Amino acid sequence: MTPLSVRRRWLPLTLFAVALVLLSTAIPGTALADPDEGDLDSTLEKAISDYIEAEEELKAAEKREKTVEKQIKKNKTKVTELSAQVEQIAAAAYAGGNLSSVTAVLGAESLDLAIDRAMIVNYLGDESAKTVNRLVETREELAAEEELLKEEIENQTKALGKMEDARNAAADQLAGSGGNNAQGPSTDNARVPDPAPRNPDGSYPDEGCSVNDSTTDSCISPRLKHARDQATIAGFQRYVSCFRGGGGGDHPLGKACDFSAAPGGFKSEDAGGGDKEYGDSLAGWFVKHADRLGVKYVIWYRQIWERGFGWGPYSGGGDPASAHTNHVHLSMI
Repeated sequence: MTPLSVRRRWLPLTLFAVALVLLSTAIPGTALADPDEGDLDSTLEKAISDYIEAEEELKAAEKREKTVEKQIKKNKTKVTELSAQVEQIAAAAYAGGNLSSVTAVLGAESLDLAIDRAMIVNYLGDESAKTVNRLVETREELAAEEELLKEEIENQTKALGKMEDARNAAADQLAGSGGNNAQGPSTDNARVPDPAPRNPDGSYPDEGCSVNDSTTDSCISPRLKHARDQATIAGFQRYVSCFRGGGGGDHPLGKACDFSAAPGGFKSEDAGGGDKEYGDSLAGWFVKHADRLGVKYVIWYRQIWERGFGWGPYSGGGDPASAHTNHVHLSMI
């Protein structure tokens, strides 16, 4: 495997420009403040919080929709049973010679209209008519509620898209600016990532280098961007560099990122102490959720995890960059 470069790539934006971008496009209503790292981190935290809140609201709306669908299904069963009763009454009326009323019932163009006409000609009796009336009203109410829920879910989906855009903008700026000093969570305590999109048969879509990579001002695959953003949401927010032209491996394909173990960028020494713990947690998190994210392999601290094989020794070279002792390498399917 080709040794990884440790050349640090900086975005041409100043922190002041970063703050302006986030304030004008990502998080509406934020007061203008001095563009320091604290402002950037708080903006990211707000964007992630909004994203998760919108995501939970969408799940709740979808759950409510399923409940209504079950109620409607039960109500349709009742209407079918009622239809059979109306036909029996109509048949009895036909046998009794009350043809005008029978025609009124059986000549209806729809079940609802048949029920209404049956009620008008007093075929069902007072109690039955009340039952029919309740069923008709209930079905109308449920149908209206279903429409409202569909509209709500559409609105929530749009809101989630806006929140995701805001979170991505903040995360992109953070990744390109050098990241923050946060230690990040442990592997087991970190948030479970949202699953990467899949084809109907469960396979991963074939993707190329098609979306913007703000860490290098180049491109990466949508699945890699998803994994990187999900890591940011989970709390792994130190420096990241993804696309790298030339050479072999997945970086030139836009399918690999290097996640610095130390805040601010790649160091020319092995990670130790808190930085080593950060790398351990991040590498473990990618492996734990490899199937959910679409991870192909992870390299960290002279070890490589490969899909279908697990962990094994890795010897890419003696320096920290080649041995991957100063950064976690992530490659995607």
